[in-house]
Amino acid sequence: MWYEILPGLAIMWACLVVPGVATIHIHKFTNGGKEKRIVRVPWQWYLMERDRRVSGTGNYYESKGLENIH
Repeated sequence: MWYEILPGLAIMWACLVVPGVATIHIHKFTNGGKEKRIVRVPWQWYLMERDRRVSGTGNYYESKGLENIH
């Protein structure tokens, strides 16, 4: 019957979805609770370098706010 395909579909779904969801959570864990930033254009790279410089720690994901700007 048609329902015999459901176990196979569930296995394929898990193999396709679980790695993507796990990657998101791993990036959040390693970046201090923030999602990974993706640089696609030079302007985004400039902003990420600015955040790295302003943070005071050398990490773009540890933003401190306005009190760190000199």
